[in-house]
Amino acid sequence: MKKLTNTINQFTFSLILLSLTFAFQSCEQKEKESMKVTKHETIVKIEKPEYFQLRPEVEKAYGYSHAVKIGNSIKVSGAVSMDDEGNPTAIGNFEQQMKNCYADLDKILKHYGCTFDDVIVENIFTTNMPLFLENAGYRNSIYTKQFPTGSWLGVKELAIPEFMIEIELEVHKSE
Repeated sequence: MKKLTNTINQFTFSLILLSLTFAFQSCEQKEKESMKVTKHETIVKIEKPEYFQLRPEVEKAYGYSHAVKIGNSIKVSGAVSMDDEGNPTAIGNFEQQMKNCYADLDKILKHYGCTFDDVIVENIFTTNMPLFLENAGYRNSIYTKQFPTGSWLGVKELAIPEFMIEIELEVHKSE
């Protein structure tokens, strides 16, 4: 009987040892599989910013560039109704100030070979939201295919008290 118990114990020990061996091999295999590294090569094209100034003297005096292009992305600072010396124009005439803003934005877009069809974000800041809403239909002549995303924000004031509207853009230039 002692010999049978000893044989059973040896068999049980062998079975446990065999089970542990398979378990360790399985863990080692999973570890090897998880350690496999797939190499991916990422090519990053460094794009140098291209700055544009619509009114260099005014922009230098106020400390900004009217637009910056990096790759296919163009950010355009807010356009306001001003002359080349930085003086407000169309004072008190909201509709004309809006038209002047879009005329300046059009010049910037053309500099980069774009149109309003390339605009993806338009943010409008106004000191008089009711007047903007009365004149917002003018935008239908600007955006003839689709409207960009954006926000309309009523603000207390803009850089110069006579400014009633300021329009900034984000543009994606297609290849």
